[in-house]
Amino acid sequence: MLFGILREQMAENNDIKPRQPIVAVMGHVDHGKTTLLDCIRKTVVASREAGGITQAVGAYEVTHNGKLITFIDTPGHEAFSKMRERGANAADLAILVVAAEEGVKPQTKEVIKTLADTKTPFVVAINKIDKPGADIEKTKNDLMAAGVYLEGYGGDVSFEPISAKTGENVDKLLDLILLAAEVAEIKADYSAPARGFILESKLNKNRGIEVTAIIRDGVLRHGDEIATASAKGKAKIMEDFAGKTVNEVMPGAPVVIIGFEESPMIGEDLFSGEEAASNYKKTGPAQKAINAVEPEDGSLPLLLKASDAGSLEAIAEILKALPLHKPVKIVDQGVGEVGEGDLKMAISSHAAIVAYKTKLDRAAKNLAEARETRILSSEIIYELVKAVEDLSKETAAGKIIGDLEVLAVFNQIKLEKQLVGGKVISGIFKNKTQLEIQREGKKVGEGRVNNLQTKKQDAVSIPEGQEGGVLMSSAIAVLVGDHLLIREKKEV
Repeated sequence: MLFGILREQMAENNDIKPRQPIVAVMGHVDHGKTTLLDCIRKTVVASREAGGITQAVGAYEVTHNGKLITFIDTPGHEAFSKMRERGANAADLAILVVAAEEGVKPQTKEVIKTLADTKTPFVVAINKIDKPGADIEKTKNDLMAAGVYLEGYGGDVSFEPISAKTGENVDKLLDLILLAAEVAEIKADYSAPARGFILESKLNKNRGIEVTAIIRDGVLRHGDEIATASAKGKAKIMEDFAGKTVNEVMPGAPVVIIGFEESPMIGEDLFSGEEAASNYKKTGPAQKAINAVEPEDGSLPLLLKASDAGSLEAIAEILKALPLHKPVKIVDQGVGEVGEGDLKMAISSHAAIVAYKTKLDRAAKNLAEARETRILSSEIIYELVKAVEDLSKETAAGKIIGDLEVLAVFNQIKLEKQLVGGKVISGIFKNKTQLEIQREGKKVGEGRVNNLQTKKQDAVSIPEGQEGGVLMSSAIAVLVGDHLLIREKKEV
């Protein structure tokens, strides 16, 4: 791994200096991670997004006691476990935030496992001690039961009871971080080409591809050649976490880079200078080709678009894990607005488009309306999941190709020979097919079309807008007002 090699090289290099620690803030949803960061940054910026969960990774730089610290905010919702792991992999240290009123929760245990697997040192912030239901001792016991052995209780994991809301003891928590960083002896080679880690990638329609990275070693300078395994470019614009343009980025600092020719993959190592060319493998187009493979029979083909790469990865993982009637097949995916090219891909793949926190451009809207392509769009992840579940049920049952409303019942002496009259309100109602009986919008039974008549003549089908007679068999007695549906997969 890149950073293991870096440590070996540094052991032989005398031209190295201490650098600021990179700290991931991790924990269960709503336990106060982002509130803690807001408190540290002394801001009142709204930290919540649609659906009530923080759904983007942010990197921030702060100063405490004259020393810089870089913080990574990792989402706590279970859908974003990969993003949390990415935060831990990028970090030197972590803060595990646990609410004193709730104690250890499922995502807390998941984070503890991630920290153990990545061997990331961490301190514990027992948060929300200002709440009436706060129980610090119970929270400590919960942590011990989860394998986190605290100082003073037979272990060596430092902890601090805090209130991110009021700021109580947050300064002491930062003291613990600086102490842990000192013990870890975090250093970097300031004379080396920059090496780092891709934390986020998104498409800005005005500026192009925006990449958030953390520089682990070396110094990144304006104009440097940059690359990952899948993308390359030049550092044309660099900004610090506050949006200020900078000409160089020191080790340990976060940076927003504009200048990549294509979007790098989240989690990739970042290289600069001569190393950039040698590490660029152009895997992006190959991945695109894999994504574009036609879906297998029996699957639910979807084309995914999202506002940023982290959200795209998260929604893809959620949808692929859903226990649906048809397994999800992602035919293509990307970052940014849904464009005309996306629509053409969806049409050729018979796919629905899932748009998460992004919109359709004008050309795409026109094409979608003309070709009646299904678009599932929302800024709330749960709404998209429900929409995909509903789509799966609908397609599992088969597309409705004919809908006849029953206007009269002529003969029901025998259920296997029911004669009804009706009007086709959509599609084409075909002879010799299986049918579904719906009453007040709900399925009540099934049957079979044995014969059709229009204008007292036998017919192969009845087109939309016309009336006709239906001789059918079913275990259910059909009533006036019922709808007889013919679905595509039921045709025999």
